[in-house]
Amino acid sequence: MARIAVIGAGMGAMAAAARLAVAGHRVVVYERSATFGGAVGGFERDGFAFDTGPGLLHLPAVYRDLFIKTGKEPLESRVEMTQVDPASRHLFADGTDVSLPNASRAGVVAALDAALGGGAGARWGDFLGRARDAWDRSRRPLLEEPLWPDWQVLGRDPYPSVRQRRMLRTRQARTLAEVGSWELADARLEALLGACALSYGLDPRHAPASAALLPYMEQTFGSWYVRGGMRALAQAVYERCLERKVEFVFGAEVTGLVERDGRAAGLELAGGASGGGRTVEADHVVAGAGPSGLGGLEPWRDGDVRPRASAAGAPGRFTVLLAVRGARPEGATHRTVVHSPDTAAEAGAVFGGATAGAPTVTVLRPDDPTTRPDDAHEAVTLTATVAATDWADEALRERFADTIVAAARPAIPDIRERLLWREILTPAETGLVHPPALAGDDGRYLRPSNSTRLPGLYLAGGWAHPGGGLAHAGMSGALVAGLIVEGDGFRGSQ
Repeated sequence: MARIAVIGAGMGAMAAAARLAVAGHRVVVYERSATFGGAVGGFERDGFAFDTGPGLLHLPAVYRDLFIKTGKEPLESRVEMTQVDPASRHLFADGTDVSLPNASRAGVVAALDAALGGGAGARWGDFLGRARDAWDRSRRPLLEEPLWPDWQVLGRDPYPSVRQRRMLRTRQARTLAEVGSWELADARLEALLGACALSYGLDPRHAPASAALLPYMEQTFGSWYVRGGMRALAQAVYERCLERKVEFVFGAEVTGLVERDGRAAGLELAGGASGGGRTVEADHVVAGAGPSGLGGLEPWRDGDVRPRASAAGAPGRFTVLLAVRGARPEGATHRTVVHSPDTAAEAGAVFGGATAGAPTVTVLRPDDPTTRPDDAHEAVTLTATVAATDWADEALRERFADTIVAAARPAIPDIRERLLWREILTPAETGLVHPPALAGDDGRYLRPSNSTRLPGLYLAGGWAHPGGGLAHAGMSGALVAGLIVEGDGFRGSQ
């Protein structure tokens, strides 16, 4: 039985901890905050409850596998999950209104054809077919296997862009924005694609064409809601860890790594108010909270994929939680996206450190009685992808919240009249958005390997392979557990 110390209690770290405990190891998780879940947080007030992180789950198979592998028990025995249908409603600047069904490519094509006309649905369907090819080509190395040592081969883009005659020569789309402009040929479809990229923390003007697999993934595997919100999913994973005898130490700030005989041998903890930090011995260390707890150690080999040189330009989410009087209207859509009239200008602001004047806003209105004090009220969450600039200016926070609420009015016309109170959260409170790993663009969108140059040290969570997102975090935990249990020869689930 090995002693394993885990830094952070995020979803990837807990997924690794539960699997490692089932394998017979003694696992202790050290979390500097007072709770678990990482970015999967919650906020409660006056009988209202909100998610402060992801609001929907894609690829639920990741967490179903976790619960089966750690207890031969279905996830649904712990949480109540439902498919959101329609998956999303989209309101465009020209007044077009279209609702897309959940997990139905044919239904999506038909809905787009009916609302947009001009063969738009057929073009989107053809695009999804090419995105499926990209998914099939990159799924295993990007999601199910440890990062290949020869990761450079993933620098080739797997998306089969259509060859087009442009500027007197044949060209293929290399970025997601070019895919939208050249292959979809409709401003509303471009906005649909660009908004999806932004929601994952990607700049559509520069993200590789392979980012097309993100809308493919959502529209193929569906969007799922957990009763009680995603925080209920985090609670279920935490409880599974406790059942498997994982120990949690909250309020424990990790300040550095202990190295001995050329390998990771434990952690250094801050002493808190009493001073005098202490050392924790371990046979393996799983870093699930980014490099901040490694004491300046850079665990990369020469030629390894590394984190981006700076967090500057990395986006976050601006969230406005709304307590609303009046019942949720029957037939209201769970997720509505109110699109910016200019996604390119929005991306320029977000990734240029500025505040977008006309942001894309996602409106979440769950039909869940656990989120509201009674059926005469409604809990509504508004989110927009923003630059992770200094949001300490209270006047700036309030102005942008006003902008977000105004932008949401096409989805909820009487939102101002019904508002009881609002709570504002910025990237300072909720953190940065870690995009998922993508092939293409010479490997610039890959994430550091789960194994490191230092034996005994492993990386999990959104900052490591296979990147950010609720499902991807669960995958990183599975990969780390496999590497520790089976060794460097582990090649992922078969």
